[in-house]
Amino acid sequence: MRKLENSELERKSIEAFKQSEKTPLILVLDDIRSLHNIGSVFRTADAFLIEKIYLCGITATPPNKEIHKTALGATETVTWEHNDSILEVINKLKEESITTLAIEQVESAIFLHDFEVEKNKKYALVFGNEVYGVSQEAVALCDGCIEIPQLGTKHSLNISVSAGIVVWELFKQFNN
Repeated sequence: MRKLENSELERKSIEAFKQSEKTPLILVLDDIRSLHNIGSVFRTADAFLIEKIYLCGITATPPNKEIHKTALGATETVTWEHNDSILEVINKLKEESITTLAIEQVESAIFLHDFEVEKNKKYALVFGNEVYGVSQEAVALCDGCIEIPQLGTKHSLNISVSAGIVVWELFKQFNN
């Protein structure tokens, strides 16, 4: 077994990425404090051809040296937009008939392994602050909630890890 060189990976150019058909997922980041988490989510969004990222509240925006450290150029490929209000973004997405789902631990949440995408739908996944999670106001506006089951002693995952897990699961379903 031989590790592949970067030149053998046949990665898309920025222009090819922008013209590619996207996975019908939108990521919404609300009040994310860590610039490294933001960059990591951009990199995940690039890897899975995510349609767009909304950066809300205090979430920093590109160009930013610290975001770039983990995004590794993904801020140049993935479409993004900033809005001060998570509630405005959720309402806008719902008006566009996009199903909004908070990734949070709430009553009646659907466990990720039980969630099934409808391939004719577009979804927006809402991720919240590293300490406080998705706000109650945002949860109340969303069409539903997905929870990542956790079996250990901790009750939360890093936001960039959560984004990677949920995006991968939904990406697999869209592509099966």
